[in-house]
Amino acid sequence: MQDNKIRQNPRIIVVQKLYSHHLNKDTELTFPKHRYKKFIKDIVNGTIERKELIQGFMNKELKDDINENKTELIIKLMIMAAIYEFMFKHKTPVKVVISEYLKVSDFFVQSSQKGFLNAILDKISKVSRIKNEWKRFLLPFMIIFGNLRFFNHN
Repeated sequence: MQDNKIRQNPRIIVVQKLYSHHLNKDTELTFPKHRYKKFIKDIVNGTIERKELIQGFMNKELKDDINENKTELIIKLMIMAAIYEFMFKHKTPVKVVISEYLKVSDFFVQSSQKGFLNAILDKISKVSRIKNEWKRFLLPFMIIFGNLRFFNHN
């Protein structure tokens, strides 16, 4: 019963879909009936469509934290999905996003990696969530042109 409840967590499904897409980019993603189907579809498709933007953000902000060759793919996918939520799903509080991806990590990675994921998500949340509308509009341009520190993060 508990296992089925865990598997129905929408963010677990998001990570599974992103992993599946990473392994086989030619396969069409399908989204079966689910209580949070729209949410799942939005996060998965949004993360995939903005992959270059998110990857650029990660390369700039996490270059000292994530080793492209050593960090597990599943952790990178969780971070990418969380970044998408931080940047584009402003109605979800930062603490909720972090908490939910930490719950997801219980399903996919060893407990020793959970602390690493928590630190990364906390760090990223402070620079990716912009409160003012005009800053949200400018965020993608600031990432592209490398002047993210322009923003006041309070």
